[in-house]
Amino acid sequence: MREVSERTENARLAADCTRCAALCCVAPAFAKSSDFAVDKPAGQACRNLGDDFRCRIHEELPERGFRGCVVFDCFGAGQRLTQETFGGRDWRSSPELAGAMFATLPVLRQLHELLWLLTEALTLDEARRLHPKLRAAAEQIDAVAGGSADDLRGLDVETYRQRVVPLLRRASELARAGAGGRRPDHGGANLIGRRFRGADLRGASFRGALLIGADLRGADLRRADFTGADLRGADLRGADLTGALFLSRSQLRAAVTDADHP
Repeated sequence: MREVSERTENARLAADCTRCAALCCVAPAFAKSSDFAVDKPAGQACRNLGDDFRCRIHEELPERGFRGCVVFDCFGAGQRLTQETFGGRDWRSSPELAGAMFATLPVLRQLHELLWLLTEALTLDEARRLHPKLRAAAEQIDAVAGGSADDLRGLDVETYRQRVVPLLRRASELARAGAGGRRPDHGGANLIGRRFRGADLRGASFRGALLIGADLRGADLRRADFTGADLRGADLRGADLTGALFLSRSQLRAAVTDADHP
């Protein structure tokens, strides 16, 4: 698999578990499934969480039935919430803050995901004429994300999403226009288990598509848009992902890649 080229990554939008109070191991609920070995209610610490806020089975998560933990990405919201919003305090030493911290995390995570998408769009030369609007939107969302916990919990994230998504779609269209090929639109499609082996999918849109278990071995995916696509178990071995759009590290971790089968 030819990976996405390395970009200058904004450290604030990459998860740093060393500066977080393990919020993703406590705040969300998860049900026993192929992604999680046990049931866990919201607000209860995972049984694998140590006293030092570190996962005791971090190096064995897939083998122990916790693949969902591997593919989760907070886009840096966890450490921002811990260090900035709550000033370095945590739910263990200050249990009175637990409810507020856990309720604020999903809101801040959504804002950080939008920030990550906008930051990615700003790397697209083809969308240069949109850069001023993209930059202004990123600055506005970043400012909102820096608000108090009370302000964040009362925020209507959908209002900001509706402003940002059209800009991101336009940036994607401009970037994909020069990809060549048919540029098929699979946005929102159910492509579970679909066979795309060796297919010419240059400039394709997979925005919000379900690609669970899809066979994409050897496919040409240059400049394909993967915004919000579910790639769990998708086979990307030998695929050309050069210049792929909005493809996150968590999506790649969810897929089967050459790194998994050297």
